[in-house]
Amino acid sequence: MTDEEFLRALESCTLPESEFGHHAHVRAGYLYLKKFDFAEALDRIRRSIRAYATHHGKPDRYHETITVAYLALIQQCIFERGDAGGWTAFALRNPELFNPELLGQFYERDVLESKMARRVFLLPRSKPKTRECH
Repeated sequence: MTDEEFLRALESCTLPESEFGHHAHVRAGYLYLKKFDFAEALDRIRRSIRAYATHHGKPDRYHETITVAYLALIQQCIFERGDAGGWTAFALRNPELFNPELLGQFYERDVLESKMARRVFLLPRSKPKTRECH
């Protein structure tokens, strides 16, 4: 599926649920950041994920802190290492974005699991461990 087809399927809520796991969320963030500045990319990914979750009967699945934090990490990787010329190369160059424990470097588990973190973006309370996109 091309990048344009992927975003169209996401935005029209026709992307199968089995194909919208974490990897696809990161891909959407990357593609929006390639097209738009951070604020617009954030607005678009918020709307897309919320609409998709609602369409599939799971409106409570959207998580604001995870969405904003990951989009910021994706943008940091793009600025530090470049966009790699496309999604596939970017994903290969930035495997840490697919580590399920990545946000654990910045947040305590109970914070990420809180209702507040789902509703509003929370800054990390403790100093994050040093990390760079490699």
